[in-house]
Amino acid sequence: MRRRTTRALIAALAAMLALVASACGTGGPSTVGDDNKVIRIGAWYPLTGALASFGIPEKAGVDAYFKSVNARGGINGRKIEWIVKDNAFDPQQTVQIARRLVDQDGVVAIVATNGTAQSQATFPFVLEQKKVPVLNTLGGDASWYEPAREGLFGLQTLYEDQAAALGDWVARDGAKKVLVVHSDPAAFVNVAKQIGPAARKTDPSVQVKRLTVKFQTTDYSPVISKVKAQKPDAVVLILAAAEAASYLKEARLQGLSTPMYGYAPVAAQSTLTLAGKAAEGLKAVQLVKSPHDDDPAVKEFREAMAKYEPGQPADFITLWGWEAAKAFVEIAKTIEGPVTAESLTKAYQNARHVDTGVGPVLNFSTDHHLGTRDVQKVVVRNGRWESQGDFFTPPSRG
Repeated sequence: MRRRTTRALIAALAAMLALVASACGTGGPSTVGDDNKVIRIGAWYPLTGALASFGIPEKAGVDAYFKSVNARGGINGRKIEWIVKDNAFDPQQTVQIARRLVDQDGVVAIVATNGTAQSQATFPFVLEQKKVPVLNTLGGDASWYEPAREGLFGLQTLYEDQAAALGDWVARDGAKKVLVVHSDPAAFVNVAKQIGPAARKTDPSVQVKRLTVKFQTTDYSPVISKVKAQKPDAVVLILAAAEAASYLKEARLQGLSTPMYGYAPVAAQSTLTLAGKAAEGLKAVQLVKSPHDDDPAVKEFREAMAKYEPGQPADFITLWGWEAAKAFVEIAKTIEGPVTAESLTKAYQNARHVDTGVGPVLNFSTDHHLGTRDVQKVVVRNGRWESQGDFFTPPSRG
């Protein structure tokens, strides 16, 4: 009798412990990190490999902002714990990292991470299975936000909208014959195709042609010869920064002075470093203000970079990270009570007029999860990028 009673007691205790374990374990992300001391969030970046030159500085920009916030006491008294892992820009590795961040590290959100294909590979697990939001990712395409996807919120103006802004810009500058020089992968081709319709929407008489260049081309001599033969009024570059620099140097060498424009990847410090004087006068659109501006918010960024990340330059890439981190903090500050996956998602849905000072004003809603379509015009003057005017909204696509 005593043995049966003991076995029954053990069974009851085991059942009780199982219930406790299920309540405290991985069953729901809203319970993880839900305390009054820490907001635990995660991200992945290419910190090694060919694209580490993007991942390392962008991470530094985010780190600088989060460190400055923690130094001031955190978000409503809660310190930010930002867990970052190296994915080497590989989608398969990113999926495994996402599982560790959510199941082992217990993050309540993925914040200010990097990569389109890499982040998208995690969506079935992170967004759909675990209901953990992915916030302020650098990357993405229209399919992410049209229609809005539960838990996914972004602040990067899509490449298609950057192209629309360039088409409008060249038309307003009076160009009648526009040549788009672009790399051959589908992602570049898709962006290049958006320029013609946007230019003709502004001025129906504009003619736009495209010149395809093999990806990672280093010898731009024959490319410039083809451009000169076309005799365009303006050239739009949809190229990686290194290739844009090669184009600019060869154009200068061959005496080609046609006005040149580029989308955000062209508007990088590396373009200036590689092209030197050949980049003078280059126009481009960017996601943020120039890191050299005298704007108080930009000055704050430069000072924080010097204090918290002294080994990294205060450039466009680090400013991208800074903006993403600041937008997250501004929205998270509105949460009353525990900061969870659910409360973050709701806070983003209700976020209006979020002004980071360095990027466009952001507006979200239940059915609108991309915070902006706006871009900033920048131009190279005296060897550095300078902002031109304020952020503006490009023509609608389609």
